[in-house]
Amino acid sequence: MESLKSKIVVITGASAGVGRATAVAFGAAGARVVALSRNTESLAGTKSEVEKAGGECFYFPVDVGNAEQVKSTVETIENNIGPIDVWVNNAMASVFSPIKEMTAEEFKRVTDVTYLGQVYSTISVLKYMLKRNHGKIILVGSALAYRGIPLQSAYCAAKHGVQGFFDSLRAELLHDKSKVKVTMVELPALNTPQFDWVKSRLPNKARPMGTVFQPEVAAHAITYAATHDRREIFVAMPTFKAIIGNKFFPGILDRMMANTGIDGQQTDEPENPNRKHNLWEPVPGNHSAHGRFDDISKSSSPVLWLSLHPGVFWATLIVVVIVLIVLLALAI
Repeated sequence: MESLKSKIVVITGASAGVGRATAVAFGAAGARVVALSRNTESLAGTKSEVEKAGGECFYFPVDVGNAEQVKSTVETIENNIGPIDVWVNNAMASVFSPIKEMTAEEFKRVTDVTYLGQVYSTISVLKYMLKRNHGKIILVGSALAYRGIPLQSAYCAAKHGVQGFFDSLRAELLHDKSKVKVTMVELPALNTPQFDWVKSRLPNKARPMGTVFQPEVAAHAITYAATHDRREIFVAMPTFKAIIGNKFFPGILDRMMANTGIDGQQTDEPENPNRKHNLWEPVPGNHSAHGRFDDISKSSSPVLWLSLHPGVFWATLIVVVIVLIVLLALAI
């Protein structure tokens, strides 16, 4: 496996949540981490955690929804820190709201950050990577890139867009026989602080839907993707079930989401309609990788482990198929 030691790794949305956990994971692997976000105070917190993990960390305040800011930041990193080896597109924004109550401005902002932020970042860093014929770009996706759910229409649509962009980018790189590689990591529900700062019109506090995983699980998948030429990585069983289920039974999932998707994204605690949210400006403070759902969050994923050990996966699948064939033969 290729070593990450001294590699320059840039992570967007690195001040909290998955981005912060990923920055720490790369730091622990010896990488030189560059953390990007709008929140300078929280970026300083990320830098401290990365350095405690044994890595080196730089940070720059940037809004990935602004193409010129992204382009300028990439130039600054290349000219002052060094050639970028890995770029992780992680920044996101969302709004919890029924579509009938959404505004055009909200849809645009979520799209600017969650979709176009990945596009702007990719085309800016790709220019340098293509010249060197070297580099890795990781697009952070979601089960919701394939399966939309109620109350998060703008976010789901943006992740759908990322999926389409990824398919096009990968095909073009393969056509050109480029050594620049790209992987998309599809995430499940995660225990991050976003549920306390995302803009919401819900009567109760938002929560991740279904089985919840710690952000370090996602970070493990992302760091693995940095050194392995994998097209796509499904991080957990809920991701796998949502993507495969939607491929074969989209109508059934429509009805399931209609019945469970509204209440399943809310706790029993009333929401404060006046609390700060981060759609337009970052919420002040030094935030954590974790949210408030530690007590229900899983720290590992058997599906991810199997995905990262393909030999074991295929051997297990073959054994299962053989057992089923034998059982069927005995039944006959």
